[in-house]
Amino acid sequence: MTDTPVPATTDLCDEHPEAQVCAPVFRAFGGRPAFCGPIATLKVFEDNTLVKQAVEGPGEGRVLVVDGGGSLRCGLVGGNLAVSAAANGWAGIVVYGCIRDADELAAQPLGVRALAAFPRRSQRGLHSGQAGVPVVFAGVVFREGEWLCADADGVVVLPEPPA
Repeated sequence: MTDTPVPATTDLCDEHPEAQVCAPVFRAFGGRPAFCGPIATLKVFEDNTLVKQAVEGPGEGRVLVVDGGGSLRCGLVGGNLAVSAAANGWAGIVVYGCIRDADELAAQPLGVRALAAFPRRSQRGLHSGQAGVPVVFAGVVFREGEWLCADADGVVVLPEPPA
């Protein structure tokens, strides 16, 4: 992961009226307040097995978008997974669900957005999930390979990298 400047989401919206913009439902948790990269998607429910597998692999500057069904009953990303994601070159993680270990996430050079923090862990093996499928939440369709940028103003998705 390089420290390339992240374009401001406000500028992206001004320059790309076609950009998808997430509803303002996310809180920032990671140690990197702004991040940008191509999207990798997961669809899971209260089971972070696929999240763990993803972040243990090469991130190559991508943003992992996790559709956790909006569940507020367990954390899908915690401190250990954030350490793996940062070490393996992931730019960030967006979770439509909860994280846990908020202080540990804040210590990692990783962008993280989620609905909330919740101390209970997920239950591995509870549900199956899918990787690489389009996921829809917060008013946006997230597709593999499209581009996500996030900063203090919000989360924006573009079909291609910003110029």
